[in-house]
Amino acid sequence: MDPLVDAWGREIKSVRISVTDKCNFRCTYCMPAEGLEWLGRDEILSFEEIARLVGVLARLGVDEVRLTGGEPLIRRDLPTLVGMLSATAGVRDLSLTTNGVLLDRLARPLVEAGLQRLNVSLDSLNHVRFAEITRRDALDAVLRGLEEAERYPELRPIKVNCVAVKGFTETEVPALAELARRKPYVVRFIEFMPLDADQAWHEDDVLTGGEIRAIIEASHGPLVELPAKASSTARRFRFADGAGELGFVNPVSEPFCSSCDRIRLTADGQLRTCLFSRREWDLKKPLREGASDAELTQLLRFAVRHKELKHRINDPGFVRASRSMSQIGG
Repeated sequence: MDPLVDAWGREIKSVRISVTDKCNFRCTYCMPAEGLEWLGRDEILSFEEIARLVGVLARLGVDEVRLTGGEPLIRRDLPTLVGMLSATAGVRDLSLTTNGVLLDRLARPLVEAGLQRLNVSLDSLNHVRFAEITRRDALDAVLRGLEEAERYPELRPIKVNCVAVKGFTETEVPALAELARRKPYVVRFIEFMPLDADQAWHEDDVLTGGEIRAIIEASHGPLVELPAKASSTARRFRFADGAGELGFVNPVSEPFCSSCDRIRLTADGQLRTCLFSRREWDLKKPLREGASDAELTQLLRFAVRHKELKHRINDPGFVRASRSMSQIGG
């Protein structure tokens, strides 16, 4: 079968699937403290519907699947879905992004179900500042979850993601860099994007990857860049002595749109061809109305042909995405 290719010649290889819009954190850069309306149970895709769409996508060459939320680990029986997807022909890479607070009890069943990689969000190693940004006193639970994940060599790499916000993250960088040296983690700094639910983002809030790298190199000397595949979202570096790996995801200061091979599926079954899309393609309705795989394939090809060339954050007249990050899926 012909691969899934957009109008700009980019082959789509990766899908990020939100399994819930709900979250047990209220991170300041993502969600308001209160007031969000959650999707009803019937509005979100079932495991069977997700697995069917992944099967169709896999036959089109999409071989990387990442489960996201909200917080995916609060979706009941998530290891069941992981098992269904890991058994899907053509799925080569199955991963999950989580805040880690439930990981200490779920790492083992997730690995046993076939999970291969893990991203854990962690913006501070200081209890007070962690609670300030997440609005939850849960740092110890997240660290326990990471320790539990370490026990499973099948689960590699373990990536630790920090959203870099100017005026907050600068003081967190040294401890997080040391975490990369001490633990078998890839610590990644992700530039703050205009996807906050409060729509308070401003370009001045962005602490760039270049600025963070300068902070680290001031203490540790020059970092050594590592090769990465063309579609990678991160620039990878190691310390000069080889102990530990860092990543910088710079969608604002160094956009990587030209090599983007990703699409996204929201918890309520909407296909998004870019984080910053203003348009969504409804897959839930045809799924529930009995569409054939051929019809779903046709819809997917049509949507992907309309994938945006770039997100335009730095362009005059930039228009925000139609949903916040928590509603789209991390």
